[in-house]
Amino acid sequence: MQHTITLIPGDGIGLETSAATKRVVEASGADIVWEEVPAGEACLETYGTPLPEQTLEAVRRNKVAIKGPITTPVGTGFRSVNVALRKELDLYVCLRPVVSLPGAGGRYENVDLVIVRENSEDLYAGIEFEKGSAEAARLIELCKETGAGVIRPDSGISIKPISVTASERILRFGFEYALANGRAKVTAAHKANIMKYSDGLFLQVAREVAQRYEGRVEFEDRIIDAFCMNLVKDPSQFDVVVFPNLYGDIASDLAAGLIGGLGIAPGANIGDECAIFEPVHGSAPKHAGKNTANPTAQIISAAMMLEHIGERECAKRIREAVAEVYARGEHVTQDIRRATASEKPAASCTEFTQALIDCMTK
Repeated sequence: MQHTITLIPGDGIGLETSAATKRVVEASGADIVWEEVPAGEACLETYGTPLPEQTLEAVRRNKVAIKGPITTPVGTGFRSVNVALRKELDLYVCLRPVVSLPGAGGRYENVDLVIVRENSEDLYAGIEFEKGSAEAARLIELCKETGAGVIRPDSGISIKPISVTASERILRFGFEYALANGRAKVTAAHKANIMKYSDGLFLQVAREVAQRYEGRVEFEDRIIDAFCMNLVKDPSQFDVVVFPNLYGDIASDLAAGLIGGLGIAPGANIGDECAIFEPVHGSAPKHAGKNTANPTAQIISAAMMLEHIGERECAKRIREAVAEVYARGEHVTQDIRRATASEKPAASCTEFTQALIDCMTK
């Protein structure tokens, strides 16, 4: 079956990792028509924005996109393109599988867990009040009048909204993902012992949603600081873990560190209508054009994309090729060479990509 996929190459090393990803996806046997659209710093001169409307429309039209890393322009007043895409398309799920790759230099073997992060609210909702502003003063006075607490007058203030609506849909996604992928347990991470009306609400909703899956998926909850300690001690005790936004952001990078870093960490941002698959690392502009970038994270993100559109055999070919190339260790990029303290010469981005293709077509 032919699929039309929106490709947002990004900028920095994104141009190289996106080109590598296209080659690998095509070699997997997937019948893909790419609609390539721009985003990022290079768009400013032409479009006056890092996220042109035509790019949003392409994602809305095709429903599925893959994106390379994008540079957020500094000092221009434009928000992150990644954040803008999530908000404009209501991509409320950030999905981050964390799986060990033998030969990648990870500190653990056989890590296999999934981070499910709520994307739309919490402290990342962007509701803030500047120090000294009239709005901040009104909030400070309101807290004083209601007995909620004392806020120093020289404070900047961020609001942490946690709703039943957003909590329920992210937790329902976590349980449905567990069922669909043969996962045994869902863990809800929180700080409900301190933030009783925000994290406490998240935990309450988690327990209510868990009841609907009783007997099919095991459920537990963990306080976030204890979760982080236990994740580092023994990652095998976790399976699917669902977080409010801020904790999920921190924990997903922590979990990536267990397997060797962001260079091999895939990701997706998913909503009810659209999904964008992407590596979670930055655009590393200082490395752009040198043919040294590691495209693994974007390539595994593409495997996730293929699974999402029902091309599971093609996704399996990609995953098996990645595992084989890493296990052999002959054609891995410089970041992996450093992580494994190997003295062998590093492969270029194109050499690594060709090694994957050779594995799939031999």
